[in-house]
Amino acid sequence: MEPIYTQGKTFDKTDFNAEPFQKGEYEECKFTNCDFSNTNLSDCKFIDCLFDNCNLSMAKMIKTAFRNVNFKNCKMLGLRFDLCNEFGLTVAFDSCNLSHASFYRVKLKKTFFKNLKLHEADFTESDLSGSLFTNCDFYRAMFDNTILEKADLRSAINYSINPEHNRIKGARFSLTGIAGLLEKYDIEIDMS
Repeated sequence: MEPIYTQGKTFDKTDFNAEPFQKGEYEECKFTNCDFSNTNLSDCKFIDCLFDNCNLSMAKMIKTAFRNVNFKNCKMLGLRFDLCNEFGLTVAFDSCNLSHASFYRVKLKKTFFKNLKLHEADFTESDLSGSLFTNCDFYRAMFDNTILEKADLRSAINYSINPEHNRIKGARFSLTGIAGLLEKYDIEIDMS
């Protein structure tokens, strides 16, 4: 099937498991209440699009392009952003569940992460410099050789970031989050 070009269209309550998703380029499109779970989005382009209240869990995203794409209230379990087209990759996340997602070696400078569940997400060797993490839960998320310079994690919780194995110069943390930077030393910190 020949790739399609779609501009300015709204997709509402579409189940792409029942109705096949057409490969192509989507520009200025809005996807609301759609089910993309396990859908093959490989080689597709999304430019200036919004995904609102969608389920994208386990979608295949090999060489998928996301350029200025916003995800809001989405379920995004196990997504492999490390396989996406890295050229022009710009995304923002608000109130999404990105648990088990992989951002391995992904460059997401100055990205907005807001009200997210990022349980066991992999940020190994990713560049998150200047990013804002507002009310994000990093339970068992992996940070190794990650660039977090000038990132803001003041309202983030449950992270464990080893300052010796990650670049954190200029990053902002809250006093209550200090324990997440010292966890490797197996010491007790009394906040009373």
